[in-house]
Amino acid sequence: MKSILMIGLGRFGRHMALKLIEEGNEVLAIERDEERADELAPVIRNIEIGDATQEDFLRSLGVSNFDICVVGMADSFQTALEITVLLKDLGARYVVARATRDIYKKLLLRNGADHVVYAEREVAERLAVRYGVSSSVFDYIELTPEYGIYEVAIPARWIGHSILEERVRTRYNISILAIKRDRKLYPMPHPDYVFGEGETMMVMGTHEDLKALTK
Repeated sequence: MKSILMIGLGRFGRHMALKLIEEGNEVLAIERDEERADELAPVIRNIEIGDATQEDFLRSLGVSNFDICVVGMADSFQTALEITVLLKDLGARYVVARATRDIYKKLLLRNGADHVVYAEREVAERLAVRYGVSSSVFDYIELTPEYGIYEVAIPARWIGHSILEERVRTRYNISILAIKRDRKLYPMPHPDYVFGEGETMMVMGTHEDLKALTK
């Protein structure tokens, strides 16, 4: 369990806070809009109303005690930058900030952010891969610009055959990390594993490898 300070409960902040809570983490959320804070209070129990650009307010929260501080707003770059700088000045251990442009990412990283996310851009890129590579791709995580982890349908021609029989690694240059069946994940399947109907697999490879696999 980690302790997280979530600053800003817009769409990004609230979804991240709720997911973190669902995963069993301790979340303190900061929101300056009292009406929004009241609306979310039933599902996010620990909410402080205040202005995170005020140093005294942030100091009162003890930001150095949190494992991670997340600057969730991106509508005002100036505000996000000010909060990021203040958090680091006050001893924040790890700061995650949100950006909408490359130049904003660079400036946030230079001024204290440990990690910067492009929420909308990352979702768009995942969807582009999911629908652009093949209709058989259900999910995607980028590891590098070239390599990724994909959840893909088992090709119909593989059903009833083993991993070894299909020579997956040598023919397609991909690694099978897990098999997913009935919403359960079975990691590192044995080479003798026989593919079944309705299964998907988690594989690692390049976009080009996946295109070849799902032709």
